[in-house]
Amino acid sequence: MERAEFDRCADEYEQQHAANIGLSGESPAYFARYKVQDVARSPAAQATTRILDFGAGIGGSVPYWREFFPRASLTCLDVSERSLAIARDRYPGAVEYCCFDGVTIPFEDGTFDVAFAACVFHHIDAAAHLALLRELLRTLADGGSLFLFEHNPLNPLTRHAVDTCPFDANAVLIRARTMRERLRAAGFGSVTLAYRIFFPGALRFLRPLEPYLEWLPLGAQYRLCARRCKP
Repeated sequence: MERAEFDRCADEYEQQHAANIGLSGESPAYFARYKVQDVARSPAAQATTRILDFGAGIGGSVPYWREFFPRASLTCLDVSERSLAIARDRYPGAVEYCCFDGVTIPFEDGTFDVAFAACVFHHIDAAAHLALLRELLRTLADGGSLFLFEHNPLNPLTRHAVDTCPFDANAVLIRARTMRERLRAAGFGSVTLAYRIFFPGALRFLRPLEPYLEWLPLGAQYRLCARRCKP
């Protein structure tokens, strides 16, 4: 999708997203919260004071950053000015909203402790992935971490949701191992992979088992944690 397409989708995004994931038995808020909580549980994020939400859209993750990282500064970055305007109206206050050109992240080297990209890269041309990952690496402090979540194309329900979603019309899902290799090629070290979301809302009582299944490539999504290694 181009910037103009994201701008056009912004006002209907929440409604379309909720309708599209109806089969999961969960709301968009559930998926936004689980990702931020996942970051908060990681040892790689324990000393976090500066967070970059890359591709923040209409700000669905903002309340959960406030919940789990109440003392950290938060920057929401996106190519869509309209999406950021909606986010700013929804969650005004101690958040920096920043539009960028889709190529260069407008912050100095080493600005952030954690960078977060939630289901963003399947909207970006694969040819641009390496350069953007290097930009994310550049903006991380030594020892900082990128948490990257993506839809798992090996999960049939995920594929159905993406194939029937209007704002995913041009999305190209990425296999976890492919994304992991791109992170390594960009210069990240210590890249770890975990699969997420195995049980729909109707089977939520089974979710305590999910930490034992993170090796199984059938989860609806996956998470990659990649570190910027200290020299």
